[in-house]
Parts: sequence; C-alpha cells; structure tokens
Amino acid sequence: MLTTLENSIEQQLHNLDNLQQEIARVIVGQKPVVEQMLICLLAGGHALLEGVPGLGKTLLVKTLADASALDFKRVQFTPDLMPGDILGSEILEEDHSSGKRFFKFQRGPIFTNILLADEINRTPPKTQAALLESMQEGSVTVSGKTLALPDPYFVLATQNPIEQAGTYPLPEAQLDRFLLNIHIDYPDEQDEVEILRSTTGVARIKPSPSLDAEQLREMQKLVREIHVSDDLYRYAAALVRATRIETNRSDALQQTLQQWIKWGAGPRAGQALILAAKARALLQRRLAITREDIRSLLLPVLRHRVLLSFQAQADGVQMPQLIDELLATVPEPGRD
Repeated sequence: MLTTLENSIEQQLHNLDNLQQEIARVIVGQKPVVEQMLICLLAGGHALLEGVPGLGKTLLVKTLADASALDFKRVQFTPDLMPGDILGSEILEEDHSSGKRFFKFQRGPIFTNILLADEINRTPPKTQAALLESMQEGSVTVSGKTLALPDPYFVLATQNPIEQAGTYPLPEAQLDRFLLNIHIDYPDEQDEVEILRSTTGVARIKPSPSLDAEQLREMQKLVREIHVSDDLYRYAAALVRATRIETNRSDALQQTLQQWIKWGAGPRAGQALILAAKARALLQRRLAITREDIRSLLLPVLRHRVLLSFQAQADGVQMPQLIDELLATVPEPGRD
C-alpha cells in the first residue's frame, strides 16, 4: 500500500508526464532543449536560450507557458527600452469624487510567472540590470519600495549568437544568474520535414494546460529533496574547481587551463550543477542523482560561466572541447 508521500510523488510525476506530452504536441524534436528548459523550471532557475533566428525560441517559451497554465509576458528588448518599461512606473491619477491627485504604481510585465526577455542583448546595460534583482531575489525595488514577484517566477531570455552589431553583451554578474545556457541547433532532416508538415496546414495545435502554479511549487520542493551522495557533491565541486587557475598545481589539466581559461566558474556554478542534476533525475523518475546527471549538464551550466582566453579563441577551442577535457581528466567517484 502506497504511503501519503509516495502518492504525492506519483501524482507529481503524472503531472510532469502530462506537461511533457502537451509540449511534444507542438514542439517537434529538440528533446535536449525541452528537457533543459524543464530542468530550469523544476529547479526554480532561469534559462538563457541561444540560437540563430527561425529556430523557434519564442515558440518554445510560449508553448511551455501554455502547457503549464502560468501567467506569461513577453518583452522585446530594444536599444530604447527603459527600466520602467519592464518594472513599471508611478502614474498620476485623480480621484473624481474629491478632485485629489495621487500617484498609483502601474505594474510592468516583470510581474508574471514566465517572462520572455526576447533578444536581451539588444538593450543597454542599464535596462539589462533591471532584471538582476528580480532574478536573484524574486522581488523588485521601485521608488524605494520592495515588491514581491509572483511565485513561481521564471525568466527565459533569448539572444542571437551570430549577429553582434548593435548589441550589448551581458555582464558576467548577470550571466551567472542563469541556471543554464541552452543552445538551440538546427533540426535534423526528419524533424524539419515534420515541422513543415505541422506548421503550414490549416490546423494549429495548441497545448492544453496541465500544470498550475501550486503543482509546480510542489514539484520544486520535491526537487530539493532528491538525494545526492557525498561522492557526487565532491565530484561536482571538483569539476567546478578545476576551471580555476591555481598557481600551486602543475598537472596536465592545469597547464591546459592556463592556456584556455581566462576566468573560472564560482561556487554558484556548483549550486546550479547540483540543482539541475536533481531536476533531471526527477524528470527521469528517479529520487537520486547519478554521475550521468552531472556529466550531461556540465556544458550548459559552465558555458556562460567560464571565460575562454585569447589563446583558446586563437586556437579555435570552444566550450564543448574544454568540457570534454574536464570530464576526461577529473576522476569520477567510484572509479580509479
């Protein structure tokens, strides 16, 4: 006979299955991308999506919002966007019965469950910074008053990695707020044919809401309870620490890092790695994480937290190659 806790877990896993099925009705292929988006959602983190135009970044986010029955807002970031356009502003109004005037705060689009920050690197740093407090604290400060944001609160930002003219690269402090940096690549031939078939006809598929805010909060609590062994805590810490230049090391990995890395990842990278691994375990109906959870998420966790050196760029070294080097060199727990 199932206990109350087991019944609760089974119900939450059932809701999660429904959510994935509804998303799959609209999104063709892109399984790793959808999985990583759901990992961010379950872990209570934020996601930075990178991909060339036309790969469906906005559709991915809109589909997730439709399938999860969460409030959704989209902001198109442009060079003339101001912080008040995101946070909101005080408007002077008049009480018609008394004739008195007063200021009333008009909430901006940031007051939502899912915020799509489209082309976030096209707006100046002053406006980008308006998101910093919200992403870390779940609140915003306007006119000296701190206002709580809806719970859950989830930022999905997109940017085009190939067109840099007229853009403002995100500062490292803001990049570190994103749990994962998700790359969207071109679909394979079979998926592309299916995309053409499903999007050029008369019928338009829209997912049915299958997860509300309360159910998502329960799932996020369950993610925190996923078991992690001491060996895997140490493994995650070792992988993150290996990205930092330490002058007292002379091994082969350190020599490679001195050539390839200008700045390594901080402790928040380790926190993101463990939380994301817990969410991935839940997605796969497990209540404990494995080495594979950590290894599969190392690239999206570190991609935006490790700064490659000029030497690495000159040699054509990219983050996937660095991650392969880390995984091949840092000893796994339980293996010689």
